[in-house]
Amino acid sequence: MRLWHEQLIHQLPRQQLLGQHRELAALRGNGWGKNHATVNYVFKYSPYKLYQFHVLVMDEMQLRGYHPNKIWYDPNYRGQFCPPYDHLTPIALTTPIYPEHNASYLAECVRNLAAKNVFRIFSRVFAGRLS
Repeated sequence: MRLWHEQLIHQLPRQQLLGQHRELAALRGNGWGKNHATVNYVFKYSPYKLYQFHVLVMDEMQLRGYHPNKIWYDPNYRGQFCPPYDHLTPIALTTPIYPEHNASYLAECVRNLAAKNVFRIFSRVFAGRLS
């Protein structure tokens, strides 16, 4: 499980974008607070930040012609098998949403995608910045 750097969301191939949606749905639901090394940082913040990140992903999905279930646009929704929040307090959107999504994390994500041969073109664009 991984949250891709938010600057990559618009560049992600179909499989990674749709996978990101599934992972975010899982994290918003019963996965919230469950230990997983690559995403533990999200638990330091309000679940509203995860909602904001999920909206970024769902908006990109819609731009590409996919139809995520609109119920996920409710910040209190946590999935079919998880009770909703009573009232998740909205917080201001920050850029980046997670401070951990810095230049180093961007480079790590690009290397990860390049290693999977799913991001060859993009990795070449960033090659000079990743050294």
